[in-house]
Amino acid sequence: MTANPKITGANWLMVATLGFTWGGTFLVTEIALRGITPFWLAAGRICFAAVLMVAIWQASGGKLFKSPMISSTWTALIAIGAFSSAIPFMLLAWGQQYVTSGFAGVSMASVALIVLPLAHVFVPGEHMTRRRTLGFIIGFVGVCILIGGQAFEASGAQLETAGRIACVSAACCYGISSILMRRLPPVDPVDLSTVLLLIAACITLPVAWIVEGPPPLPDTDTLIVIACLGLIPTAAANMLRVLVIRSAGPVFMSITNYQVPAWSVVMGALILNEPLPPSLLSAMLLILGGVGLSQYGALRRLFAR
Repeated sequence: MTANPKITGANWLMVATLGFTWGGTFLVTEIALRGITPFWLAAGRICFAAVLMVAIWQASGGKLFKSPMISSTWTALIAIGAFSSAIPFMLLAWGQQYVTSGFAGVSMASVALIVLPLAHVFVPGEHMTRRRTLGFIIGFVGVCILIGGQAFEASGAQLETAGRIACVSAACCYGISSILMRRLPPVDPVDLSTVLLLIAACITLPVAWIVEGPPPLPDTDTLIVIACLGLIPTAAANMLRVLVIRSAGPVFMSITNYQVPAWSVVMGALILNEPLPPSLLSAMLLILGGVGLSQYGALRRLFAR
């Protein structure tokens, strides 16, 4: 992908949808962890999504790349499957045993800071301009204000450094996978999403078995939650993520991770009856301002039509 990314209104809609979906995922994960161990939770949602996507993939012909693949492409696919789903899902599920869903959501904002320098070096057309850099800095300041003290409170136990490191490490994985995905040769988004989930399933299943033993038998409610995690934020959102990265680029995709903290805090207040931080409004204004500044060129082209 050597051309400059083309950002359209559909890209903005998909990014907004992803921000809302992933913002609520951490709350659902916290609920699921009451009935299943973290690594098997990650394996369960990935396997459910993989089975669903395989059915769609086969119905559409079961093809992948338009031209024959070389060994380096397969290596990239395995790396993307690991960094886009397998490793971060396990890290987040494990980390959320020790941190709140708010902290897990807020940690995703660091993806933008990881993507920016990587894209500047490895992705043509994704230069780190002064305006873009300033926009990301302003957005991250907003995220820091949004965190406050509430997002760092422990859920039933003292907040451990390991849980924080796990969440931030998951964000690093997402940043790396975005760059690798953008550099792939032409490919159908549905096909690519399916293959990546299959690779992730092949990674998480043996790891979960080795670390946590045979799979547990969760109750019906937990199975429903896992199915929802596999269907919406894993299968459907993974397809949207691929579409955005392949069409608009990884830097534009990183805007999603500025929305996730805001949604995670709002949903926590509505669903868990958590009090809204006093600084929420100012933080959200900073986040939206940073996003608008960093993507000013795309916004101008969009509204000029």
